[in-house]
Amino acid sequence: MGAPENLEQRFTLLQRIQLTLVSWIVPLILRLIGCTLRATMTYEEGSIQNPDEGYPGIFPFWHRCVLPATWLYRHQHPAVMTSRSLDGEYIARVISRFGFLPVRGSSTRGGQRALLEMNKLLREGHAVAFTIDGPRGPRYVAKRGPVLLARMSGVAITAFFVAVERAWVLKTWDALMIPKPFSRIHVRFAKKIFVPPDADDVALERYHADMQAALERITAFAEAQFAATRCNSVFLS
Repeated sequence: MGAPENLEQRFTLLQRIQLTLVSWIVPLILRLIGCTLRATMTYEEGSIQNPDEGYPGIFPFWHRCVLPATWLYRHQHPAVMTSRSLDGEYIARVISRFGFLPVRGSSTRGGQRALLEMNKLLREGHAVAFTIDGPRGPRYVAKRGPVLLARMSGVAITAFFVAVERAWVLKTWDALMIPKPFSRIHVRFAKKIFVPPDADDVALERYHADMQAALERITAFAEAQFAATRCNSVFLS
């Protein structure tokens, strides 16, 4: 994954202390809550039929469901693109404790290098994932990294979303969800999107729009599963 960057240069002392605390506390909380969650999954026609079919595969999902997604796929060791920002460092440290492979880059910094790394991982049989509206939003607006990677690799895009019946919702740009104990969660997978290797810029925009539409569609479907019972609390930022 390349040589690690020097945290002494990147972050202040206070930030480094916060990173250390988060990297231990959040995984502990997630393990305590995660073992009480009850998950169901559904698939659009033309999607994968079960998560094990997603190797290799490209999986974009919204930033706000990163915690329940981390718990659900903790044993499958996918690679996840995370930004070089402080927020990205938080995510990288947490998901690393669950066996995920952080690939550092974003739409604004190191993106091309990260795509090349992810393409290599796909060739080795891994699944790769994108928190696709990160690193700082706007929320529910997808970047086009998965489309570029799909053209490069020939591997299909399968968007997914994790809805949570009852959650604490942080007052952050992504409205990050922390599932409440004993909640139900529902995962919805979109139909596959294939991007041909000769797709030009016009075609890429079309596939990008298809991915955005798929994410919106599966988000609405998954959220609707709990529309009658949802009770979310909000933390102040």
